[in-house]
Amino acid sequence: MITHGNEIKLFSGNSNVPLAKSIAAKLNTELGGIEVSTFSDGEINVHIEETVRGRDLFIIQSTCSPVNDNLMELLIMIDAAKRASAGRITAVIPYFGYARQDRKARSRDPITAKLVANLITAAGADRVLTMDLHAEQIQGFFDIPVDNLLGGPTIYNHFSKQGNIDVVVAPDMGSVKRARKVAEKFGVPIAIIDKRRPKANVMEVMNIIGDVKGKRCFMVDDMIDTAGTICQGAQALKDLGATEIYAACTHAVLSGPAVERLENSPITKLVMLDTIHLPEEKMRDKFEVLSVADIFAAAIENVYLDKPMSKLYD
Repeated sequence: MITHGNEIKLFSGNSNVPLAKSIAAKLNTELGGIEVSTFSDGEINVHIEETVRGRDLFIIQSTCSPVNDNLMELLIMIDAAKRASAGRITAVIPYFGYARQDRKARSRDPITAKLVANLITAAGADRVLTMDLHAEQIQGFFDIPVDNLLGGPTIYNHFSKQGNIDVVVAPDMGSVKRARKVAEKFGVPIAIIDKRRPKANVMEVMNIIGDVKGKRCFMVDDMIDTAGTICQGAQALKDLGATEIYAACTHAVLSGPAVERLENSPITKLVMLDTIHLPEEKMRDKFEVLSVADIFAAAIENVYLDKPMSKLYD
């Protein structure tokens, strides 16, 4: 635990205050005083209410929906801290928005993840702490150190206590590496859902590679957005004879019809991490939220004390 709290300051924007408070509690400290408000014309106003001169600052803010508001809050908080002579500024971004725009999928497309990385660096951040980037190469978009923490161990530890998984399923080809790591820990085989996307946020299951008949399946992905991929995949598994279907993700974006789709899907239990705050009206009986406060608190402590981060990845 951090005991010399006179040198460290934790601040939070409006995107995920419950997680920020949990992280502060794990570090035996409190969130710093900051006012993040909006003028009548929609412009964001930030005022830091205590001295930060020479301090080690950690600004906790997920850039989830409303993504542009939360991103601007983060940038303005960093700028305010920089202009107040903070010693070192770490942007703690449990969920990094725009991460899916990491390459040019078509001609004349932007690479918005790189643009956001540039903005965070230009605002004055010295380091970034995040979790389960949609594409690991985004770490290279920054010219400052980036620690991409892993949500998988938290999910694995939760399900390993239940011991009810026969096969781990990758919802798409991009999730195969993640599914293979989880399957190795469980000591079970993997299956892969082959899909195609005729357009954005629309998915069609083409084929399932692997044996799922009579098996208890575990689908794992980094994020669930509109839930089309996970729900259609779950239905395909059910149609092929899977007995029970569990699912887990790090980032519960849950936009549009996601909650309704998940509620009506054959998924028995969906476990999510709290990198994005899930409001009470979106909670359902089949949902379970696990906290990542421990991991981020440990990472913040390591950064603050200049200790190695490697143990957090073991």
